Amino acid sequence: MKILETSIFKHRLATLIIAILASLAWCMQVTAQRGAARYEIDAKRIGVSPVDKDALPRGREFVRLDSTYYVGWMYQGIYLHDRSVDEAGYRRSLPMLRKAFGLMEKDFSGLLTTLYNSPEFYMQNNLRYNDYLVLGTKLREAYEYLEIPDSAFWVVTQIERKNFRRDFFGIAGAKSWIVHRNRFFTSKQYGFLKNSVEENESLALQYCYNGFARINRNLGMNNLWFGEGHDYIDRQFIYHYLALLHCYLKNYDSSAWYYNNMASAGTVSWNNYGGMKTEIGEFAEAIDYFGKDRYKYGGIKALMEPYYYLPTLFVYSGKPKEAISTAREAITFSNSTPGFGWYQIAAARGYLYDGQLDSAELALNKSASFKEVHIGTTLTQQQYDFTIGLLRLVWYNKKIAALRFADKGWWYRPYTLYLISELQAKKYMHEYVLARQLAQNPERARLVYDLFCGESTVGFDEIYYLMERYSPGYFASMMKDHAEKDPRERVKRYFELYEARLQLAKGETKEATSRLENLLNTVLLDTAHEKLFLGRLYESLALANEKKNIPAEFDKYLNALYDTYPQLIPFSGTKPAMQLTVTGIEDNTTRLVYDQLKQCNMNWKTTPGDYPSAVVQFGKKGSKYEVVLQVTSAQNRRVVAGERFLFKNAEETGAEIAMRLYAKGGAIEIEPPVQTKNR
Repeated sequence: MKILETSIFKHRLATLIIAILASLAWCMQVTAQRGAARYEIDAKRIGVSPVDKDALPRGREFVRLDSTYYVGWMYQGIYLHDRSVDEAGYRRSLPMLRKAFGLMEKDFSGLLTTLYNSPEFYMQNNLRYNDYLVLGTKLREAYEYLEIPDSAFWVVTQIERKNFRRDFFGIAGAKSWIVHRNRFFTSKQYGFLKNSVEENESLALQYCYNGFARINRNLGMNNLWFGEGHDYIDRQFIYHYLALLHCYLKNYDSSAWYYNNMASAGTVSWNNYGGMKTEIGEFAEAIDYFGKDRYKYGGIKALMEPYYYLPTLFVYSGKPKEAISTAREAITFSNSTPGFGWYQIAAARGYLYDGQLDSAELALNKSASFKEVHIGTTLTQQQYDFTIGLLRLVWYNKKIAALRFADKGWWYRPYTLYLISELQAKKYMHEYVLARQLAQNPERARLVYDLFCGESTVGFDEIYYLMERYSPGYFASMMKDHAEKDPRERVKRYFELYEARLQLAKGETKEATSRLENLLNTVLLDTAHEKLFLGRLYESLALANEKKNIPAEFDKYLNALYDTYPQLIPFSGTKPAMQLTVTGIEDNTTRLVYDQLKQCNMNWKTTPGDYPSAVVQFGKKGSKYEVVLQVTSAQNRRVVAGERFLFKNAEETGAEIAMRLYAKGGAIEIEPPVQTKNR
């Protein structure tokens, strides 16, 4: 029996040995096959970049040759990532990028960890190193663009664990950026964060300082490998994030130091420097700096920030038409890729301040219906939605004011009264939604109330519509506090203007007038770039003197407003004076238009005086009528020079002429209303 058991044991052992040997032979064969396949893949990838048009089929071929090798997945993932223009595109690229990154971690983690053992080993494996860094960058970007910041942070941490002696990836900046961009969340949402905006900003700064420590720690050896001075370039990348962080933290001297250092080195982002200059009220420099980066981004699939912020600065400068053309330029560039929605918002702002309300509404609707992907920017979807909502509130106010301007008898005309009532009802509902958005924004004090914040997306003038509507007393007190404590000397006057306007809204006319006159007489403005400020100052003084029943002062300030920012007047609620002269063709159509024009809420004059003078000339172009407008201000400056447009139907043309007498732009040919309304 014992002999039989021994025989069975030997048989089983022999079988096991044979199986092991067979398995080893199979593994060796598979390894050899994989080695051959990988050699073939490495040979075929030469000369074909992952972003080339042939990269996708080449990547699929590589996966067929060896699905366990990262290269095929990498080629497909990077190809799809590079061509993605929306959320769906990045979602398609993500699994392949993740697969490639995981396979690299599995097969080459040891190699990458020992990469810096010797210069020879570094050079021999530089291709793997480059692949790993590119893959990590693309995977991190995909996670960020899809708003999955914890996974983006994980990718950076994986790369950091390799302990590369020189940080070509930019670990310090990447971690700092991810934290800063998600600063308004807490550790409850994402484990890599702290529990307040202040703590998160401190953490973002610390990651930058960790980057400096890494540079200093490895300086000696890296000098031998890469030459002395390499650390100067490495520090520049960290300076970029420190400049942004210090600007957000209102450490403007520190921010300027980093920007100036980068400018000297030729590594500065002029766009970001422009944002910092805007925040401290240096608008001329901001326009110059944004302009330096204006054409560098044409064709890329990301938000070109100069094309969003320059139009806002043009609105401040009293150039809403230039704001519109700049935004439309970007809209053409973007072709419905990321950034398109922001450019529509910028265009809407330009249209609003040029009095083109129909075009503004269309642009706002386009931005609201566009699924924006926020690439390469700290701007968020919450800011995107809020900005659209705030500009829509401005539109409601201007639309109601325009109806009242176009019909001085609106309050007893049933149809106009109905239109205004309908808009008022919609406005109230919209204000409720906007109030909720504002209340849920943990950064409203910094991004909304703190005027000109470099990371804000709303213009200083738009915010007033919120403050006046919700609680003028509360916000007047807030603005007074800002005016006393804010370190930005060029911005203090804006808080003071807000306080005075809010006092005026509360009925404190005497106090408001005193504050407004003090601003006018003591503040030295950049009149080329602060026309909107000056316009609101003149408008407020005109309204104050209208309330005090001082006609001469009212006329003086309204005339000054016409010379400064005429597009504001039709929406001011005032009754401006203007001399009107009508020439050219006279028939039933032109007489109807003339009657409409006279019905507008204006104090029409027939003789020259201390007010603007307008000439309206009617002509014919085939079957269409042509209107040519000339307006000279009370200071004898030509404000409207040869403005012309065509029309066929008299309906609403009189109101259009009245608006264009105040420098409103618009189409060359006025389309008739969809249907004639029975008023």
